[in-house]
Amino acid sequence: MEKLLQISQEVREALEKGQAVVALESTIITHGMEYPTNVQTALGVEEEIRNKGAIPATIIVTKGILRVGLTQDEIEEIGKNKHQYQKCSRRDLAQIIAQKGYGSTTVAATMMIAHMAGIKVFVTGGIGGVHRGAEHTFDISADLVELGQTPVAVVCAGAKSILDIPKTLEYLETQGVPVVGYKTKHFPNFFTPDSGLLCSTFVNSSQEASELIKAQFDILKLKNGILFCVPVPQDQAADGQIVQQAIDKALKEMDEQNVNGALVTPFLLKRVNEITDGMSSKSNVALIRNNARVGAEIAIQLCQK
Repeated sequence: MEKLLQISQEVREALEKGQAVVALESTIITHGMEYPTNVQTALGVEEEIRNKGAIPATIIVTKGILRVGLTQDEIEEIGKNKHQYQKCSRRDLAQIIAQKGYGSTTVAATMMIAHMAGIKVFVTGGIGGVHRGAEHTFDISADLVELGQTPVAVVCAGAKSILDIPKTLEYLETQGVPVVGYKTKHFPNFFTPDSGLLCSTFVNSSQEASELIKAQFDILKLKNGILFCVPVPQDQAADGQIVQQAIDKALKEMDEQNVNGALVTPFLLKRVNEITDGMSSKSNVALIRNNARVGAEIAIQLCQK
């Protein structure tokens, strides 16, 4: 396993000393944004985590090796050569390892590798979920299944707003995943703070969040994850109506162009950003950085004896 899982010296030492470590995904670098915005955002997220006193651990697969923790130069190189990387969920890991390939990790794959490395907190922008029209296509993200079987606390801004949010919440309930509002009772709508739906519970501080994590993972020893939902700051939220109109238009284009499978989410996010003249992208960066601050605070509280 040591040959397969390569943990950077910084991350390894932090884990050995019981210091706070926060896992980060890599699809944001390779599939979420264009260069150099992708690199600037990834480095900015890591900086937010460091400023809070925690250690960031960006996760990726290179030459079939599961990497946990990257240098700034490595992130820059990945961002420049992002087309070399395959979007990689749990399903794809064995193939990429066998072929000694390159894979950027989705929420599901990042959770899996973070757990292998002993990291309990993972920050992302938004999780995947049940796609609109899933009653016909059965297009349901593996992120939801992973949340039901891997004990990692995921800090996000809810599910991506291009998804069917009510069905996503129903699926999470079926998987036994606590959907926890962070300083809110309302489930965030990714770009906007409120989807109009409620979380299953809520916490008012990073200390309360850490107590919930300890109760689930250490006391009850449950094997499923926890979803902490952080609303994007109101002053940085995109206008909900504009984004919704953009999503409707992008969904129509997706059907017309017969986009499916792993290409759906990148296509929709790219088109929504184009239609909103960059509004959604700015909100995306703001919410990820905000999630990073919250995730770091939770990870630090989790290390307190």
